[in-house]
Amino acid sequence: MNGLQAYQRVNTQTSITDADPHKLIQLLYNGALERINMAKAKIQQKDYGAKAQLINKAIEIVGGLRSFLDFEKGGELALRLEALYDYMERTLLEASAKNDLAKLDEVANLLRSVKEGWDGIREEVSSQQAQAVG
Repeated sequence: MNGLQAYQRVNTQTSITDADPHKLIQLLYNGALERINMAKAKIQQKDYGAKAQLINKAIEIVGGLRSFLDFEKGGELALRLEALYDYMERTLLEASAKNDLAKLDEVANLLRSVKEGWDGIREEVSSQQAQAVG
């Protein structure tokens, strides 16, 4: 399953037809973070069925992010991100099995860190394009 299909499967509320590839990745990060936060609330409410569904969706989204990696162009960075995504998926599974809020927080913090870097790329490209036009 490619990243777009993974996102469509887990997030039908957001229209992605007009999203460029960079925006799509941002939506994936946001979707994973949202599912993790919702899963934490379900654990606290002892709604373990809903928690499992939300964590499974977060895992699918991380898998979607992984499918976007370009190992030819991304080189070492793509390899490191693949390892990080693998770690996130395994940690989410463990968090689900043990209802471990700390593991969910750990993955959310990792996702936020990578997302901040990704968001920074957008800002950098936008400012370069503005300078080129100006």
